[in-house]
Amino acid sequence: MRTYEVFNGIEVVKGYIHSEKGEENYLCIMDIKPFAFENINEVLEGGLFLIDKPLGWTSHDVVGRLKWLLRRHGKAPKFKIGHAGTLDPLATGLLAICSGRWTKRIDEIQTGTKEYTGIIMMGQVTPSFDLETVPEGSFGFEHLTSEQIHACAASFLGEQLQTPPVYSAKQIDGKRAYESARAGIPVEMKRTVVHIDVFELTHIALPEVHFRIRCSKGTYIRSIANDFGERLNSGSYLKSLRRTESAPFRVEQSMTIEAAETMIRNLPVFTPLQGAPQTE
Repeated sequence: MRTYEVFNGIEVVKGYIHSEKGEENYLCIMDIKPFAFENINEVLEGGLFLIDKPLGWTSHDVVGRLKWLLRRHGKAPKFKIGHAGTLDPLATGLLAICSGRWTKRIDEIQTGTKEYTGIIMMGQVTPSFDLETVPEGSFGFEHLTSEQIHACAASFLGEQLQTPPVYSAKQIDGKRAYESARAGIPVEMKRTVVHIDVFELTHIALPEVHFRIRCSKGTYIRSIANDFGERLNSGSYLKSLRRTESAPFRVEQSMTIEAAETMIRNLPVFTPLQGAPQTE
């Protein structure tokens, strides 16, 4: 079943996907115009930004920057704004930001398939499974053949039980897991079901293994990088990561933070109508 809706000039195909819990809604943007704003008012009413998140920024940093700019430049009232899918600080790439009524669609928007490219570094491990923490240990990898490495990648395809990193935003007893991990408090992470559609090795130059992965929402690529070494009786961690797709959006459709700032500054200033309602 499909129905058609329009949000801020964007044609949306609304349908369903099947999961263990039954049918779930999804959105497929057919005629995407994520930056088609004529004034600040349109952003506040409901819009979509696709940002190419820079290295070192948290997803919250990006949301905060856009929110600050809209309030400062537009003298805007309170409004809703949030991101559709967290991207780690050490990752770059596509981050969808929703404002106004689009924030009600965040759960639907972020259900799409994700695609990432990156590099797995063989020979050492880290507590965070990436370079947030210092690499440690020494694990042999020189004996590994191309056939063994490709076979290992193939073993991840399909449905997998995955343990999220302790250095993650998962809620454990009301706290973010990374808060406990950074404080040295032991954290027990529950395994979750994820699905890997594609695990392509694009280049192997040990100790580096370059890859492209397409996977379900909620998949931790850092965990895959850590498990990759374990399955090869070695050690490994995630050296770099870039999100190239959060279906139906591609990183090629995104803009930099700097470009978004310029666009916002060039939008006509919003002047609220007398008696107009304000959103929190």
